[in-house]
Formats: sequence, structure tokens, C-alpha cells
Amino acid sequence: MPPPSIAAAVLLLLGALALETRRSASALRVQQAFASPNRTNNFAVDPVSRKVYLATVNTVYQLNGTLSVEVEQRTGPVEDNLLCHAPQLPQAPCEHPKSLTDNHNKLLKLDRDQGIVLVCGSVYQGFCELRKMGNVSEIAVEFPHQGEKTVFPSMLNIAANHPNASTVGLIFKSHGGRTRLLVGATYTGAGTQFFPKNHSKEDLRFENTPEIAIRSLDVEDLSRLFTYDINPSEDNVFKIKQDAKTKNKLNFVHAFMHKTYSYIAFNNDAKTGHKESRPNSVLARICLDTENPRKPSGPESRKLTESYIQMPLQCGSDGNIYSRLVSVFPAEIQAEDGGGGDGGGGGRGTAEPYLFGVFAKVDRRAALCAFRFGDIDEKIRQGRRSCSNFPSGDVQVLDSVIQGSGAACIQKGNLVLQLEQLDCGAAHLQHPLALRSSLRAAPLVEYPGLSSVSVDNVHNHTVVFLGTGNGRLRKLTLLPNMTVASQGTLKLPASEAVHHVMTFDPNDGNFLYLMTSHHMLRVKVADCDQWRSCSDCLGAGDAHCGWCTLENRCSVQEECSRALLARSWISLLAGAACCPSMTLTPSEVSVAGDVKDVGILINGSVPDLAGSRVECEYAPGVSTAATVHLDYGPAQIQTCPLLPRENYRPIPPGADHLTISVAIKVNGTTVVSGSFVVYDCKRTGAIHPKTPCVSCLSTRWKCYWDPDNHLCVASKDESKHNLLENAVSCPALVASEVPPSPSEAVQDFILSLSNIQEGEELECDFGTARRYEATWLNSSTVKCSGVTLSTNQRSQVYQLDLRRRGRFRGREEDVFVDSPRPMRVEVYNCGAGGSDCSQCWGREDQGHLCGWCDNSCRPRDDCQPIRDQCPPPEILKMFPLRGPVEGGTLLTVQGRNLGRRPGAVKVSIGDVACALLPELYTVSMELVCVTGRSDGERTELLRVEVEQSGTGTSRERYSYLVPKLRSLQPTRGSRAGGTVVVIRGEHLDIGSQVSVKVNDTLDCTITGKTEDTIECTMPPALHAHTDSVAVCVEFENLPCQSAELSTAYTYEKNPTISFIHPKKSYLSGGRTITVTGQGFDLVQSVTMEVLGIGEKRCAVASPFTITCPSPPSGRSQPTSVQFILNGLLYTGDRPAEDEDEDEDEPHKGHFPLEYVEDPQFFTANKEKLIKHHPGEPLTLIINKGPSSLELVPEEYSVMIGSYPCNISFHNDQLFHCTVNGPLSAGDRELPVTVQVGYFRRTIAKVQLGGSELAIVVSIVVCCVLLLLCTVALVIYCTKSRRAERYWQKTLLQMEEMESQIRDEIRKGFAELQTDMTDLTKELNRSQGIPFLEYKQFVTRTFFPKMCSDYEKSLVQPTYENNGLGPRVLPETHPLLQDWKVTNKATKPNVEEGITMFATLLNNKHFLVTFVHALEQQKDFAVRDRCSLASLLTIALHGKLEYYTSIMKDLLVDLIDASASKNPKLMLRRTESVVEKMLTNWMSICMYSDLKETVGEPFFLLLCAIKQQINKGSIDAITGKARYTLNEEWLLRENIEATPQNINVSFQCCGMDSLPVRVMNTDTVCQVKEKILEAFYKNLPFSQWPRAEDVDLEWFDSGSNSKLLQDLDKSSVMEEGRKKLNTVSHYQIPEGASLAMTMRDKRDNTLGRVKDLDTEKYVHLVLHHDDLSDHKRSHRPSHRKKVLPEIYLTRLLSTKGTLQKFLDDLFQAIFSIPPDRPPLAIKYFFDFLEEQADKRGIHDPDTLHIWKTNSLPLRFWVNILKNPQFVFDIEKTDHMDACLSVIAQAFIDACSVSDLQLGKDSPTNKLLYAKEIPEYKKRVQSYYQQIQDMAPLSEQEMNAHLAEESRKYQNEFNTNLALSEIYKYAKRYRSQVVVALEANPTARRTQLHHKFEQVIALVEDNIYECCSEA
Repeated sequence: MPPPSIAAAVLLLLGALALETRRSASALRVQQAFASPNRTNNFAVDPVSRKVYLATVNTVYQLNGTLSVEVEQRTGPVEDNLLCHAPQLPQAPCEHPKSLTDNHNKLLKLDRDQGIVLVCGSVYQGFCELRKMGNVSEIAVEFPHQGEKTVFPSMLNIAANHPNASTVGLIFKSHGGRTRLLVGATYTGAGTQFFPKNHSKEDLRFENTPEIAIRSLDVEDLSRLFTYDINPSEDNVFKIKQDAKTKNKLNFVHAFMHKTYSYIAFNNDAKTGHKESRPNSVLARICLDTENPRKPSGPESRKLTESYIQMPLQCGSDGNIYSRLVSVFPAEIQAEDGGGGDGGGGGRGTAEPYLFGVFAKVDRRAALCAFRFGDIDEKIRQGRRSCSNFPSGDVQVLDSVIQGSGAACIQKGNLVLQLEQLDCGAAHLQHPLALRSSLRAAPLVEYPGLSSVSVDNVHNHTVVFLGTGNGRLRKLTLLPNMTVASQGTLKLPASEAVHHVMTFDPNDGNFLYLMTSHHMLRVKVADCDQWRSCSDCLGAGDAHCGWCTLENRCSVQEECSRALLARSWISLLAGAACCPSMTLTPSEVSVAGDVKDVGILINGSVPDLAGSRVECEYAPGVSTAATVHLDYGPAQIQTCPLLPRENYRPIPPGADHLTISVAIKVNGTTVVSGSFVVYDCKRTGAIHPKTPCVSCLSTRWKCYWDPDNHLCVASKDESKHNLLENAVSCPALVASEVPPSPSEAVQDFILSLSNIQEGEELECDFGTARRYEATWLNSSTVKCSGVTLSTNQRSQVYQLDLRRRGRFRGREEDVFVDSPRPMRVEVYNCGAGGSDCSQCWGREDQGHLCGWCDNSCRPRDDCQPIRDQCPPPEILKMFPLRGPVEGGTLLTVQGRNLGRRPGAVKVSIGDVACALLPELYTVSMELVCVTGRSDGERTELLRVEVEQSGTGTSRERYSYLVPKLRSLQPTRGSRAGGTVVVIRGEHLDIGSQVSVKVNDTLDCTITGKTEDTIECTMPPALHAHTDSVAVCVEFENLPCQSAELSTAYTYEKNPTISFIHPKKSYLSGGRTITVTGQGFDLVQSVTMEVLGIGEKRCAVASPFTITCPSPPSGRSQPTSVQFILNGLLYTGDRPAEDEDEDEDEPHKGHFPLEYVEDPQFFTANKEKLIKHHPGEPLTLIINKGPSSLELVPEEYSVMIGSYPCNISFHNDQLFHCTVNGPLSAGDRELPVTVQVGYFRRTIAKVQLGGSELAIVVSIVVCCVLLLLCTVALVIYCTKSRRAERYWQKTLLQMEEMESQIRDEIRKGFAELQTDMTDLTKELNRSQGIPFLEYKQFVTRTFFPKMCSDYEKSLVQPTYENNGLGPRVLPETHPLLQDWKVTNKATKPNVEEGITMFATLLNNKHFLVTFVHALEQQKDFAVRDRCSLASLLTIALHGKLEYYTSIMKDLLVDLIDASASKNPKLMLRRTESVVEKMLTNWMSICMYSDLKETVGEPFFLLLCAIKQQINKGSIDAITGKARYTLNEEWLLRENIEATPQNINVSFQCCGMDSLPVRVMNTDTVCQVKEKILEAFYKNLPFSQWPRAEDVDLEWFDSGSNSKLLQDLDKSSVMEEGRKKLNTVSHYQIPEGASLAMTMRDKRDNTLGRVKDLDTEKYVHLVLHHDDLSDHKRSHRPSHRKKVLPEIYLTRLLSTKGTLQKFLDDLFQAIFSIPPDRPPLAIKYFFDFLEEQADKRGIHDPDTLHIWKTNSLPLRFWVNILKNPQFVFDIEKTDHMDACLSVIAQAFIDACSVSDLQLGKDSPTNKLLYAKEIPEYKKRVQSYYQQIQDMAPLSEQEMNAHLAEESRKYQNEFNTNLALSEIYKYAKRYRSQVVVALEANPTARRTQLHHKFEQVIALVEDNIYECCSEA
């Protein structure tokens, strides 16, 4: 029996699930995933190395902890046959043919002690391999050993040899330390579905493989490897007899160890289908010899069959048994004690082992059951005890097993078995046992499609994970009483079924490893961050999640950094009651009080705060330090100083208090929040003017009432002794009841007062303009006389207040005596609201003394004499006029004088009373009564009898009728409801309320009714299997009265939709979509809704088809359709129990539909006008344009005018259309119109011929024209013969040109397809990236040589000679050298002056003024500004934080200047000092990111550009190339070039010859450059020799050498120019040997090739390639003409080849590395946003432009255009041109404006136009990610800048930079002095005098710098 705790919890749990238990948000998240191309089989996790081993079909993977592949090893397919022995078996030939067979892994186990992975597959009869754990691609132990002859099939046939047969196993150590393998494998021999059919008995050669066996796995003893361990071996195997195998088909589920036992769970599939109510799940136990042997002289190991015992497992009770075991998982959980203990433990027991199992039924329904291992142990002991002492049918020896033959349970008298014998078998009975009675458990949860289970004990809660067959992972948190606390669901990738084995990460229980059919997943079991508050966190019911107090977040315990501190992490078990809370003392503070501190008591679970920084935060950034006074136990007391009163926001108007929030922050993190109240007693009295005193003394805070001054005060004043503290003491008006009075009546009011001094001047105030003086009658009573109140309404209520006069007369506000209970005076007007006598007299019940006289309603005093009798009642209308004889109809009667009150009115229909409803009675005008029951059908008058008035009779008659139901149509419908039924009968609309009930519970919604019919919509069936129901028409809410009102209706299976066809529609719509399915005869209305487009009504064509026209669409797009059947959305016909299984799935009722362009039709020759004679038949050939619509002839029609055209022939390209009848000649032109659905288009017109006269006239005219043409032809032929020859020649040239264009385009296409692959293969990434040092990067960036002649004069390359020849040394910038003063005598003064100048520059006021003064000078050019900014950056490089503050101040001034003009233009150029300073600042801050993140993809792009350019011909003089990105550098001729390899030796490099790839069109100089690159590719470019420094010799086959030069005597002339020598000129063959040597002296006679005069020299093409055709025609040797524009496709080829490298570069630039967030960018962008916000600039485009101008355009574009700033490489002119195109694409990607491109746009913009939108998204996403980063404080940024300064200190000569800055100071000395004197701060600090001192110090000494900077 199941444990009581579980049994008791079952009903609670199932009930909770039925009511849909509280679902948490999905608390699971896939952390890592590995996708396998093949189906997965098994996996294992190594707890030490954290490696994951995954076995799939034909492959074994070794993954790391994050599921990345480390090693991949193929295991199949292999040549195999099921009837052949393993090839490893010696002398085992096979006559059966073998074929490639997939290897399905059957067993994957780890043995860490031996360092092996056991891998068993389905091939070779279940052969196993032992592989290395460190590298599964290597075999650890070869088995069988090479040359081993003693090998038996039993040693090889270990696992099941079929993909669908099961295998389980486990590895354990025996007591001797020997490794053993327990294996259970399904029998796959003869008689099973796994064995090949139609094979004879001699093929049965594998029958000896046992179902269960223990084998040796000791790699030290290879001779016994995989053998059965014990001798005799039969005792260590479990083998079913051959004749019993059909009754014992074991399908193994799992094998696991618990204590010293091995458990094997399996299903006996032979019992499947016999009785679904009987279980076929079995749990077997075997004792493993892992401890000391029982006897010193006993056998080496325990016998398997001696300890083997099995028992059935039953999940569920009779009638609801889940018979098949799917997955098991043993776990120790914290469950409630089932026994009747003392309960001292709070109902919580210790952790107890359970076996959890998922069981299933045939219909996919599944359940989770749990079995106590204690119950398993006890059942086994009881079974063995019964077998020995009390044999019965409950236990028996397994006679189906070979070892069980001839044995039975025999009574052994009073034999007492020891505990070990009860557990593991006795010596007298060494046979396997089977228990007959099942171990039972009740289902804990029930779900469809469960496939796996794993369980964990988390903080005394049981957490269950359930995998499903449709790719879901469910998480259930169970309380100790096994009820569900929470549940969540995770959808797994591809919705694949979850494997039945799941395991937790052995190093981190917060992660779960699981496997689906094609994925290995590592799932985080808790996603706690989704809950933001402590109550939500603990209320979610997730046992993994708790509240991390000091971090103020929900987390797992391991992620709480201080979780080990007591009370710092609150678990689910502790509950929300332990959440931190706070109590403030005082909780209310007066604005007038002098409270300085507030005491705070922190309750809940908070750790010891001693040593922590505790603050009270009142607003963001506003806090005070807290003092902890008492810190022990769960409560802690502290005090916090209050803020000054002026720091609080004002109390809002109409309120007397303000709630102030306060948060306790510990070390900067909010731990708990609360609030206190700041109140103002004076406001309390002011906002309640009618009850000032009572309101003052009734507040929850303490206020006092000052009656003398009529004020509410906050504290007692010692000088005032009469302050009131109790509301009872307040001066007050005591309210009394005043009877209503007529309008305009004069009356007196006597008022009672309390606590008010007699004689005080008072006034009665009724809220009108007039006030009435109150006269004192005695000490507590006053009287207001002569009060006149009026109203023109039926009734009006005035409020009476007493106003205080006297000493309060001068106050602005009104002063009233308190009115705790308002005193109300009602005034009525008899003339209003009394339209007849009954209404007038009926007002007496409201106290209105009115009377009816002179045919009007007046005050009674005006009616003399008074007559209270009214005319008889008059009935004007009543409805309904018919009702059922049972009565109950609400009858409404309208009229006049229908009584004064309900009690005086009686209503009857004939002699049947009608009960009046007082609550619906309107005096005199309307009454509602409930009709009584009638004896039968009748028609009577209605009578109304009113006391004192008489009786009134209706003009209409009321009829009692008996309704009848004749028919119901239709009589059946779908279970989903929505069917509209029509009920026909008699009198179906009578009564006041009609309803149609289904089965007395559900309503059929009425949509219309008449006397004979009711139309209503049927509800959905209440239950999934509901069939026939009763439909009854009910009246007046009375149950169904008779069988005549009831009929039967049948619910049938819902309609199902299988598919739609076609799945494509044209844009115009109207295509007939045919819906195929079943049950459409139940469908009354259908609507097809195309998502995002529209909907159309459909028609039901048959029970199996529905036709729908597609709606028109505006564009081509894929979409989906859904159907609304009978008004209900069709979502697929799935069972109700499956609904929550797909809760996050899209509707199954969605079907794909794609919209494509409309079809195109045109006539055969595309003519628009077709001539035709009217009397003849007309046949048209109509072509169809290419389309994927697959139109059929029935879908389109053709009309010629109003004549239909019959389609007589049809194929995919065209059809024939024929009009057989004569066409009317009345219309001269008839349109040819093709219609397909809603698509209608006229494709041509048919022109009809005229009459016979017109034909005769036409013939005559034609004859005359023919004669004229003959004469002209003779003349023409003589002249055209000459032109014909010229035309033939031109035509031939055009054909040649067309052929050449075709070849060129085809070649370009092929290049585009292959270049990318070739380039990726050839690109050598192994070479190091030649980064420049930081100081070189800085000087090149700050002082770019290419833009400054000043720099060119400073930096000159130097050379040195070594063994490699002359070598260019890296340039040495003066700023990187030591500073020298040439005149040593003046050196001290100069150094002192420069030092003082440096001090001045470190003064912010001086430096800002200095910069502004220089910028105001007209001759201070942009070049000077950039130089000054760079020098300042060098000088202040050691103080970057100071430099940053200066830059920000200058930027603020720049922003102010730009904001008033056009803010979008700010930072667009570098025209000011601060803009260049910003450029330099970005370069410094981004250097690390550039080097570590962007450097590699940028360098690869440069290599790719260079290599792609070199793949084709390059003109050495013009620089134009076959492959480029820049149109201006494109070689626009088809130069045939072929690559060839040469072998080059270069003795200076000390290495053998290298093969070098060159083009046959390369010049000698180009060949040299490629050779140098091959030899020096791993060195920086600055260390390469130049091509002019080397000579190249060619050794031909005769060992003759020839010096190769660009120009020599053999050079040829072409068109007046000397042509450079090339490889083809010298006829150098493939594989030729060349030698390169260094020149002794540089010979510059030729100079650089690209500097040659293009008018004298030529390489591939002439420089002026645009000569006119006329000039070219005189050159017989000129190449064939071709259009040069066709070569533009090479730009696309080059672009396609480089695209991946460019994408990688852009991704690196616009991504944020998690380990290196761009702090400087975040800081600067926040600065820009702050400045924009201050100036009210909220345009997002403006901010985008500022950010773009600051970073991408200011820094990245500069780097992209100048790679020599970053790398030691050569930037050629051609590479510079390509980089310009890439930089342009980068600029366009950062722009906010859209590109407007056309055919005339430049190619550098067109080339990347398609990619720009995607790049723009990346830029915007990058900016958004920067914005979402946590803000950076000034302290954090300063620390970062200080670290940058420290890394590169002493790199630069700051004194030289200072001296260069001084030159500017000296040049503009007077202007700087004037600016300093004009600045008040500078003048106050004497900065101008200090500046003059610097000038005086330096200028008294003449010095000369060694160089300039």
C-alpha cells in the first residue's frame, strides 16, 4: 500500500489540479544547448571534469560543461548484417551479404577509476568499445586484443543489436576492488519482431545472450574482459528459457544503484494489451557484492540469481491503472511522517528515500507515482519469509528462468532467516523469486504524454521535473504533504520528445541535463530574477528561489553573495512572514515639531548589520547615515536623522498630510522600505470648514483645538490653558429632525447647541445669499426667525449651518460652528411632480402636505374645502398581452390615478389575482404584477381596484395560453457549440421571459423569436463525450413544464480540417481555396480569416469540402489562415486533457498561405491589336507568364467582348481559346479579357474587318501601291548592295561583342560563387597581427602624417644594413624622445619656466581661458587648433581625469553655441580645439577595445582585400585592378591572366626556396613584391626591404641566369609607348626557379613604377581609356570592342567575397563584450543626453547625430580609412580606395536619413545599399544597449581614467609638448593676457601675472629644441 502521507495527499492534489493550481511564470530556462544532426541515444556526465558525453546514431561527442564540442568521433555506419557474428570474433565467416548499417548507441557508461568510457552500439551484435575519458576519439583498451584467439560470442554480444531493442547497465566495484558491469538487454533472437523474417533454424546462432548478466570490466585482466564473472557462469546470468520467451518480452527502462542493491526497472511487453487494467511494470532487485563477503571461505561474489527478486509496480487504483513504466528516478525527499508521532517536528520527517516513476496508458495519459524504498524492502523481506516459512501464492520461484527449473517455495519449519538472508537470499534457495502482488501507489499528478522524471530535495521541498513527449519540461514544487506549491512549464527547442533519463549537474544542482531527440540541453532549474519583491518571490512557491536580503533580489541560495550569513537568505520554507519590514517611531511628524530623528524597528529576517554602511534614503540620492542601536535576534533597531522640513515636497492643496517614503540601504542596496507621515494641524481645520474642531481632534495624529482663535494647533502652548483635546468638548450644533415645509413658507428654526458660550453672535446659513440672525433663547438654544426658503423643483434639501460672527468677523475665511451631523431642511413644491390626483395625494407618504383642487396640486392650506377622493383609475396600456397558464408572467400596467401607495391597489385578470410588486410600483403611473395560475386557456379583462377611488378596467384583454413545441432543426451539431437551431411550435413568444435550456443547465442563446419560431445558438457540450441532450423551452424561469416543450438534440464530433489547397494566392484575391476535412455537414457558417489581410465568407460544398475565396492583398507575403466555424474559432480537434499541454503553442488551426504576384497573360506574339474577319471562327493562343501558382483551366476564363472563349488546349506555358460562333460586326474592336478570381485584365483587342466594298477598294489600292513599290525597289536595290556589305561587317562585330559580354557575365557569376570559399581557405590567420605600440598609435592618430607636411618634415624613415639588407626602421617621433635644451647655461631657467607653465595649464580657469583666447584669433587656423589639442593631450596624458573635465567644460560651451543655431551640426567636423581633444580622448579610451576586440576582424578584412586584389590583374602604372570595390580603380578590360607558381630562393632569409603564386601579367616589380610578402609575411612591414632593393634572376633549364627587370632592351613598344616586361614577356614557365638577392647599392634610375610617365610607358591598359571610337578604328592592333560597364559586376564579385569579413568587423564594432563594457562610451553618451535634456532638446535624431559624430564618424571612420594608425602594414593607394567605399558604407549606416538611390547614384553608395538597413539596425541596437547600461558615476570614471593614465605613464616627452604649447602662448601673448584680465576668477588669482612670469623666465634665455612636435 502507498504510504499514508501520499495516499492522503492524492485527493488534495488532484482537486487542486482540477481547479488549476497556481501557475508561476516559467521558472526554467535553457542555459546551453547542443544540436545534434543525428538522433540522440544516451548521455553521461563526469562529475570531476564536468564533461558531457553524448552518444547519437553513428557519432559520439565529448562536450564541455557548456555543451561545446571538444571531440567528435564517428562510430558508423559500418558494413554489417544481423545474421553475422562480429568481425572481431576470430574465424567467424559470414555467408550473408553485408550492407552499410547505422550504429545506434545502446549503452554509454563512465568508469572514472579506470579512465574509460564504455560505448556499446547496435552493430556487430551489440559490440562494446572502451574509449578514453580524456579523448573519446582514442581507444583506451583494444578488445579483443590483437591476436587473441580465446574469444567467445558471449564476450562480444553485450548490448541489444537492434535500434528499437532496449539496453540498460551500470558499473560498480566488487568487494575485491574489481570493476563489474551489470547489463540488461532485450532478447532479439528468433520469434521476436527484431529478428529477420524468413530465416531457417541454422541462422539462430545468438540464443545464448542472457537478458541480465554481470560481466567483468577490469581492464587489467583482458582475458576475462566482458566474461560472466562467477564459475559456474550460469549463476551470474539471468536467462529466460527459450520456450518461455514469448511470455516474457522484457523491455528495460533503467538500472540504478541504491545502497548496496542494484535495481532494474522494466516492462513485460508480452502482457501488453491483454488487460489494460493490470500492470505490466516490474522492479527487480539484485544484491551487489560491494561490501565484505558473507563468509571468509565463501565464493568471490554473490550469485545473481540467489539474490534476484522482482515485484510488479502498480500506479493507480482498480479501473484507473497506468500500466506501463516510462521513467524512474530514486531520490531522498522530505515528506510528512505518515505515522502518528507526537508531532513535535511540526509534521516534518527526516529525508526518506523514494522511487518516483512515470507510468502511462495506451492513450498517452500518464501519471507520476512515488514508492517508499522502505516499503520495497519490507515487501521483499516478507516475500522471502513467506517462501521459507509459509509458502503461498504470493511468492513463487521464477520457473521461466533457466536457474529456476524444478525449484519451488518449500516450508522449512520454523527456520529463522537472518536480516541479510531476507534481503539477499538464503543458501537453501538459490533461485530467482517473483512476488505476485503489486506494490501500489496513488498518482500524485496526471498529465498527458509524460516521458521522463527527475526529483530533487531542495530546502526540505520536493521538486519534480517531468519531461513530455511534445517537448515540454514541467517543474512541480511539492510541499511536505505532497501538494503542489507551484508549477511551471518550459518549451524545449523544436518541441522534441524528452529522453526518459534526466540527471542533475553533479557540481551544481541548479542545472539539469536532459536530452531530446536531436538536442542535448543544460537547463537552469530556476529563473528567480523574474520576481521583484520578497512576497512575490516566496509566494511563487519555487523551492529553489529565496530572498537575498542584502542584495534585495530573488535568487537561488548559491547566487546570494552573503548567503552563508545568518538570516541573509530567506527560503520558501521560512515563508513570506520572514520578509523584511520596518516600523517607524514616531510614524507621524508635525511640520511644526522639532523631531530630529526617527527610530526604525526592522522586523523579519535581516542579518547582523554591524560593520555595514546603513543609510536611510528619502529620495534617489538623498539619504542620511543611520545609527544601529540594537542588533540581536530577528529584530533590529536604528535611528535616522530626518531631513530639514524644506527638503520635503509641499503638502498638496486639499490635504493636511504628506506620506514620505524611506528606504533602509545597506552598503548601497535597499533592504526594506516604509513610510512616515508629515502632517499640518492647521490645514486639518482649514480643509473641513463645517466641522473644523471635530476634524482637528479626530485625526490619527495628535492635534489640539484653540477655541479662542478657532485654530487647529499641533502642540500645547503653556500660555494657553483652554486648548481642547477631546472632540466631545467641541462647540457644536446638535442636529434635530425638521419636517418638510412648502416652498415660500415662512418658518422659525430652534437649534440646540453644546459647548458654546451664550451671547456669541451667530447666523443661520442655508447656503443662500440671505442669512438669518440667531437669537439666544437660553444657554443652549438659539432661534432663527422669519426664514423663507423656496424651490421650483419637486423637492430640495438645504443644509443649515451656524456661522460665527463677532470677533471672527474680520477673518477672510468663513467660521462655522461644528456640525458633526449635518442638519438638513427639506422644501417641497406641490406644483411640481403632481400631474394627477393620485400623484398629488400620494406625496403624503413623503411628508409633503399637498392636496388636489381646481384640477391641480397645491399646498393643503390653499385647498378649501379639502376633498381627498380621486377619480377612478384609468388603464392606458398593458404588456405582455399573453402568458402561460402556469402564471409567473411580469405584467406591466401603465395609466393614470393608479393609486397613491402599493397597499391600496389590487389587480386581477378575471377572477385570477395578479400579485403587485411594490418595488416596481410608480405612484399613479405604473405598476407591475405577477400573474397567477389559470385553470386553462382563457381571455379576460384586467381590473385595477384602488381604495377611495374605485375600479378601472382595461380596454385590451389578457390571454392565458398553452405553448407547444413542434420541431427542432437541425437536430445535431458539433460539440464545440455555435450551431444555430430553429424551434417551431405555437405561442412561443408569450410571457415576459422565454429561455431555451439544454439539459436544464445550459442556455441556448436566443437571437430571435416570433409566435411560431425561436432561433437560438447552441452552447458547447458540457462534457467531452456528451451525446444526446434535452432541449426545452422554458417560460418565466419555471422548469420545463411538459414533454410537449422538450425535444432531443445530439452532439457529434467536432468538424476537423485536414489541409487547404492550393497554398498560394495571387494578390488580387478571389482564388478558390478548397478546405478538406470531415464533419462539414455540421457547419452552418464559415469565415476564412487571412491574418493581417482580411476575411471572406465561405461555402460548404460537401461534408468533406469547403470553398473560400481569398481576399486581396497589397503585397507578396507569407501568412496563415484560420477558420471560424459556426461563429467559433477553429483551433484543431484535440482532446480536452491535452489543452494545457499546448498552452504556449500557437493554435493548431493555422494553415500557411502565401501571396504571390498576379499571373501574367499575353497573346502569342504579345500584339495588342488582333485583326479578324467577322464571319470566321476565332482561335487565340494565350501565353502564361512564369508563376508558381499552378493554375488549372477551371480557374480562369477569357471573354472577347461579351462572347465567352472556350479553352480547348492547356499546358503550363499556354492555352488555346476558341470562339466558335460568328462575332458581331457592330463593334469594331472587342477587348480580350482574362479573369482569374478577382484579377481581371484586358490583354489585347480584336479588330473586326469591314464590308465587301471595303475589300474591293483595298485590293485596288494595294495594286497601285504594288506598282509603285516595284519601281522603288529597283532603285533601292542598286543603292543598298553597297550598304549590305558594311551591315554584315557591323553585325559580325555586334555578335562578337554580345558573345564577349555573355562570357564576361558568366565568368563574373562563377567568380562570385567561388571566390569567397577560396579566400577563406587561403587566408593565413596563423600569422601574428602586427599591432603598433600604444605610443606609435597615439602619435600617428594625434599627428597624422598624411594630412600634415609639418609631420612629414619631422618624421623621416631611417635605414640600417644587416644580413637581410637595408631595413626600414620604425619612425621615431620627437614626442617619444628625450627633451634637450641646447644652451646648457640657460637650461635651469627654461626648465623652471616650462615647469611653471605646466602648473598654469593644470589650472582649469587658465586653460579654458587660454584655449578660448587662441580660438578667437583669426590667424589661429584649424591646423593650429588640431595641433594645440593634440599637444594638450600629450601634456595632460598623465592626468586624464583632469583632461576629461577640461574637455567637458569646453564641450558645454560648444553645445551652447550650437544649440542656438542648428544643434544637428555639432561635432560634425573638427574645427575647434575641443573637437580634436574629443577625437584624441576617444582614441585613448578605445585603444584597448580596438586592440582586443576589433583588431583581429579588421586585420582579416585588410588581408582579404589585399589578397582579393592580388587574385587578378593589376596595372602597375595606373593601379587599376580586375578586383576592387571602387569603380574608379576598376580595370575595365578583359585582360586574360592565368596564375602560375614559381620557386624562389632568397639566401638572406636563411631558408629554402618557397613556392610563390604570381599572375602571368605581373610586372617584375609586382613579382618582387609578392616574393617579399611570402618571405616576410610574419614580420611587420617596416622591417621589409623594398622591391627596388632586390634583384631577381631566372635560371632556365640550361642553368642560364637572366636578370629580370621591368624595362630592358627586350621591352616592346605598343601604340607609341614602351610596355613593361611581365612574366609572360619573359615566357617564364610553371614551376620555374628564381633567385632573389639584395642589391649592394640602391639603383633609383627607374624609380617607382607607379610614378612613370603614362604617356611613355604602358603595362596593361592605356591611361586614357576613353578615346573615341574614331581614333581607335585606326589602330589595327586594338582589342575587340566591348562595353566597359559590363565589368561593374566585378565590384559585386569582390563585395560578395569580402562580405563575411566586413560583417564580422561591423559586428565587432557594434557589440558590447560582456567582459569589457565600453565605460568611456557610456559615460560620454550619458553626458550628451544630460546636456540635451538641460537644453530641452528631445529630438531623438539630434541625439543620434551627436553620438554618431562623437564615436563612429570621429573615431571608427578615421581608423577604417587609416589602418596604418593601428597596424605596421603597407596601405596602398588601391587599398585606400577600397577602404573609402567601406568607410562610406559605415557612414551611411550611422546616418538617420534614408538613402535616396537611383541608377545615376555613385557605385560606392549603391554597392552596399542592400546591407545599409541591417547595419542601421545594428547601430541603433548598439546605442540602445549603451543606454541600457548602468549609469557610471564620476568616481568610477575617474578611477578608469586614472588606470589608463597609469598604464602608459612616461611614454611621451611632455616637456617637448609643453614647449610647443608655449610657442602658441608666446605668439598670442597679448591676447591671452587680455583674456585673463577680463576673466574675474583669473584676475582674482593673478593668473595673468603668473603667465607673464613664465614668459619672462623663458624669453630671457635663447634655447633651441632639437626638433618640433
